[in-house]
Amino acid sequence: MKVYVPMDSAAKALGAEEVVAALQEAAPEAQVIRTGTRGMIWLEPLVEVEIDGIRHGFGPATPVDAAAILDGSSAKALGPVDDLDWMKRQTRLTFARVGVIDPLSMDDYEAHGGLAGLKRALTMTGQQIVDEVKTSGLRGRGGAGFPTGIKWQTVHDSDAPQKYIVCNADEGDSGTFADRMIMEGDPFTLIEGMAIAGLGVGATKGYVYLRSEYPDAIAVMTRAVEIARAEGVLGENILGSPHSFDMEIRKGAGAYVCGEETSLLNSLEGKRGVVRAKPPLPALEGFLGRPTVVNNVISLATVPVIFEKGAEHHASFGIGKSRGTITLQIAGNVARGGLFETGFGVTLGEVIDDLAGGTATGRPFKAVQVGGPLGAYMPRSKFDAPMGYEEFGAEGGLIGHAGLVVFDDTADMLGMARFAMEFCAVESCGKCTPCRIGAVRGVETIDRIARGDADAVTILTDLCETMTDGSLCALGGFTPYPVMSALTHFPDEFSTTKEAAE
Repeated sequence: MKVYVPMDSAAKALGAEEVVAALQEAAPEAQVIRTGTRGMIWLEPLVEVEIDGIRHGFGPATPVDAAAILDGSSAKALGPVDDLDWMKRQTRLTFARVGVIDPLSMDDYEAHGGLAGLKRALTMTGQQIVDEVKTSGLRGRGGAGFPTGIKWQTVHDSDAPQKYIVCNADEGDSGTFADRMIMEGDPFTLIEGMAIAGLGVGATKGYVYLRSEYPDAIAVMTRAVEIARAEGVLGENILGSPHSFDMEIRKGAGAYVCGEETSLLNSLEGKRGVVRAKPPLPALEGFLGRPTVVNNVISLATVPVIFEKGAEHHASFGIGKSRGTITLQIAGNVARGGLFETGFGVTLGEVIDDLAGGTATGRPFKAVQVGGPLGAYMPRSKFDAPMGYEEFGAEGGLIGHAGLVVFDDTADMLGMARFAMEFCAVESCGKCTPCRIGAVRGVETIDRIARGDADAVTILTDLCETMTDGSLCALGGFTPYPVMSALTHFPDEFSTTKEAAE
């Protein structure tokens, strides 16, 4: 009997290890295989039992459910996992193997399409590889959605004795966990994507900058690199070719600003994590002053499927200039939280009311913050907004890393605006004045509004414009998004504070 239980951090936090111990005690002869999570976090720990070649789900499981799960009598039976509505409605490209395979089995990885993309890339020239990525329409999945192929082209065209591939795995935005899920559930796809990137631009060395708060991801990625090296996927003459590419895992110290690529590069070099002025661009003078590709985990992890199935296949999904899939991370006050991968174009309302099932409390929805702590608060009036970079931006939103944090009608939007400013004040690297001083003044100004100073609203608006125009990185430049969206969409919570104080 084969039994599958996630070793994903979310599942472990919800008791997966205790469930595994109970399953092994109830049936010592059973083969318990550890996987990533399927992304249905409200059902974790999710136990899957293979019955006649089909994996049937049971969850959320507890240790006392073990015996009933194994004999099929559990009331928590969900049926075939692939037939569940959450799974059937997805377009899983990047996350196709997550929750399905043993993350550290190269045989399992190859049996599910792994390495097919790298083998194809090894038959292509660097320019052909870059052109394939351009044709796919792949864009950065961690921020503003910059076209990946253009960044690769710049590094490809640079003349330098050494080039680098750097993976930004410093997933610091609230409500985001897609990077972690990939690294814990399918690490070889990130390794393969980085190797293909190296072939494309002429880089022979790569680094994964991984946040220290992800100990499980660090452990899995470190072991995966060792296995890939032993299997000839990394190192000299990868897969028997004349090409070489190797990589290392580097642990960050937890500064939010190090999610910005130039701060990350400084930290990677052992320097203080502060932003660098641009130009020069990292693609020309990046790590150690050499041309460097800096891409997010999801961007690089998507590269293998592009080369396995073809650029046109990837480009066939999505809307407008947003091609491929969006990995929605649904969190906060929701009935069904987790990861849902689908083509760009799904509307905000579909995500909140349909996929997430509304609020967990059952109270009316009030706002959703999309794009992390620097993203705008979107009200129900924006539910028709399609999730595409330009389309969502036209509605005043910011997709960013596609994390969604939902709030019900009890949320204090003045307090949330204050939190955004305070977050920036705490996390600022101090490099530029609008962020370093503006955020502190922003907190003070919001406190004035809370005390009933109506004039402070105008001051706050002017301050936000100054921060947007003068900051070197996204931290200071985007902080006005949540503040101004809260002020715009929920003005009563700012204008009535004076009456409340009196």
